[in-house]
Amino acid sequence: MAAGWEWDDTLFAGTATYYQRGRLPYAPGLVDVLAEVLKLDGQGRLIDVGCGPGTLALSLARLFGEIVGVDPDREMIAEARRESVERGVTEKAQWVQARAEDLPAGLGTFTVAAFGQSFHWMDRDLVAATTWDMLRPGGALVHISDLKTETRTFDGLPYPAVPYAAIEELVRYYLGRVRRAGRGVLPQGTPGGEAAVLARAGFSGPQRHVVPGGQPLERTVDEVVAGVFSMSFSAPHLFGPRRDEFEADLRRLLLAVSASGRFSERQPSTEVFVWWKDPAEPVPLPVA
Repeated sequence: MAAGWEWDDTLFAGTATYYQRGRLPYAPGLVDVLAEVLKLDGQGRLIDVGCGPGTLALSLARLFGEIVGVDPDREMIAEARRESVERGVTEKAQWVQARAEDLPAGLGTFTVAAFGQSFHWMDRDLVAATTWDMLRPGGALVHISDLKTETRTFDGLPYPAVPYAAIEELVRYYLGRVRRAGRGVLPQGTPGGEAAVLARAGFSGPQRHVVPGGQPLERTVDEVVAGVFSMSFSAPHLFGPRRDEFEADLRRLLLAVSASGRFSERQPSTEVFVWWKDPAEPVPLPVA
């Protein structure tokens, strides 16, 4: 976790219902890449740590005999359960409301542990050591995120681009210039350097894979608004009694950019780092 910041249960409060509509999906081909790299055959167990509404775990469900999603937010777990019913995978899915720091929580051992843009919110040394213990010999920890270093162009797309810079400025106008996170703030943002953390825990690697994006997407005003409210730094509760006022201003901003209420976007690429639990390596001692 970031220095000087402590996790609290309002971090993603009220964002769960906006996730599926507002967040951009992982790049097409992610499931196939993971199936090939991890040699998945529909057996084994997956734990998705910080699973949110189950987006990643449910997309990978066909590759495993059982999926377990863990998230501290009650509404996220409720959304994951609802979505697993809609997808017809309730028999192989288990959803647990808990912090990653509460693991192993009697959940057993796993073939793969996945962290989809969640690891930076955790006590990373503790969670990495615990995850090592929960993986079977030869198992893998997979860290998945949008590729942050690419530049996506909008040439040839039919609608204006989403005005992200203007949206960020509007959020700052309402919430201040220092990034909000739950009841606290993150002046320096969230921490990086997960490679050193995972190496300390005894994992070998990583193997890096980039699943290419770039596919054209079309988004509506409602979807862009949902995307804003799905973020920790602009979660609905942070606006307090001015939430409706903020949303009205946001919609006016968006319609001023695109009178049709439609925007063009390009699918981000997805970056995957695979870390292995070498069966020949000793299990490290838990970090105090």
